[in-house]
Amino acid sequence: MCGRFTLWADLQQLAQAFPWVQMPDDPAAITPRYNIAPTQPVAVVANTGENHLDYFVWGLIPSWAKDPSIGNRMINARGETLAEKPAFRAAYRRRRCLILADGFYEWQQGPGRTKIPHYIHLKSGEPFAFAGLWETWNSPLGDTILSCTIITTDANERLASLHHRMPVILPESAYERWLDPSERKPEELDDLIAPYPAEEMDAYPVSTVVNSPANDVPECVAPLTEHGQEALF
Repeated sequence: MCGRFTLWADLQQLAQAFPWVQMPDDPAAITPRYNIAPTQPVAVVANTGENHLDYFVWGLIPSWAKDPSIGNRMINARGETLAEKPAFRAAYRRRRCLILADGFYEWQQGPGRTKIPHYIHLKSGEPFAFAGLWETWNSPLGDTILSCTIITTDANERLASLHHRMPVILPESAYERWLDPSERKPEELDDLIAPYPAEEMDAYPVSTVVNSPANDVPECVAPLTEHGQEALF
């Protein structure tokens, strides 16, 4: 699964990685995030045909939901069942998005009950995009919430020792097809729901400071030294 991720790249780095996306004019509009948690706003490019950066709530709220709190349980969508699950099947056909990131966390079982957090990223250090789905939910009072979920798949060889699942990271060559505004049949997209190449990814242990969503600080991504302390950048 994917329960926490980062986007601490600045506006210039994002513009270089996604030159076709309309970015905010003000660099201050992009705030470094080191510990993005469910229910928080995340940077999204939706398949509306406009190719602009927007912010959606992380945790999909189906349009038919009576209570938006259902989104708390919809932060991830299993790629194998997208075409079957009522919460995801319509969005898979019509409402797809890129969720921008530059790393994510996974917790490995340690001695006893301890779990050791690891930070996972591309070896290149460049920002990337999770495959996501999005929805619009309208409350009885007329409020509108745009929300999204991250699609997951089997872990690749590099990450399998940390967790058996990983988020789907799309290669640049898949962006155009994934963001096609027209309806797509599942069989036209299923080949994209695959583990990212293991040889292009890396991971390292980090401090348990990341365990609390309240800690959105650079120390979250600092590698641990052999003595279990955060290394200085």
